[in-house]
Amino acid sequence: MQRRYRFLRAGILVAIVAAVGVFAAIQTASYAFDASVAAPGSLPTRVPLRFGLAVYRALDRVAPAAYVESTLAANALAQGNPAVALRYALRLPASPSRDELLAHVARARGQSELALEYFLAAPDVDAVQSAATALAVRDPAAAYALERTLRARLARLTTHPDGVAETSWRMGELANERAWREVSGSRAQDAWLGRAMKDFQSAADLAPLSEKFAIAAANQAALLGDLSRAAALFTRAADVNPGSADAVAGLGVIAYRRGDLNSARKYFVRARRLDPQALMVRALARDLHR
Repeated sequence: MQRRYRFLRAGILVAIVAAVGVFAAIQTASYAFDASVAAPGSLPTRVPLRFGLAVYRALDRVAPAAYVESTLAANALAQGNPAVALRYALRLPASPSRDELLAHVARARGQSELALEYFLAAPDVDAVQSAATALAVRDPAAAYALERTLRARLARLTTHPDGVAETSWRMGELANERAWREVSGSRAQDAWLGRAMKDFQSAADLAPLSEKFAIAAANQAALLGDLSRAAALFTRAADVNPGSADAVAGLGVIAYRRGDLNSARKYFVRARRLDPQALMVRALARDLHR
């Protein structure tokens, strides 16, 4: 009985040592993939990449796991082999990280439309907005539609409230870009300007503590001749940030357009003290011929 117990204990010890060895090998292999961002001379820079790949490929054959597949896919992409990266990425369970990987694979293979679909699914806000910015140069309306799709995706997720507001603001910017390409005073131009107003107002409502969104909505309201709405929005921006030269000067612009030159000059003096180079301060200076 004692002998059997000694054998059992020895077997357990061997298993523990083997397990520790395996975990140590995996940890060491993981360092190899961090070498590019590690400090010179640190342990990750001393572990050969081929060792990391060998361990991870062995793991992939024996006990595939998401972190193994994603690491191998990312490495294949970095090595310029999107076909191999695709093979690993497709083994991952459905998730934002899988969509992100598939987007990069598609882009590496020159499939820009497919890449954009995956970036939207992820969603990768920066990648989608970068695509919209590039598209806006030739077609602001198409860029607007892309941003609208992104906003709908973010709204459905309910985890990106700031992103929804930012995308609404960006849609307002794109709507204005499209408006200025229409015939001046046309119904089409008026429609795009009105659409921009709705988008800026949506951004301001979604993020009521954002000075930027309130000022954008205020300027659009002033452009459309709705001075009461513009004044309320400039006031909100000034309440959010009393040190905002643009908000204070904006109130001065509204006062000037209402014919209240005395108030406009007072707002100008206040705003100039805060920041003489602010855009709205310079706009008010032009109105007052200063």
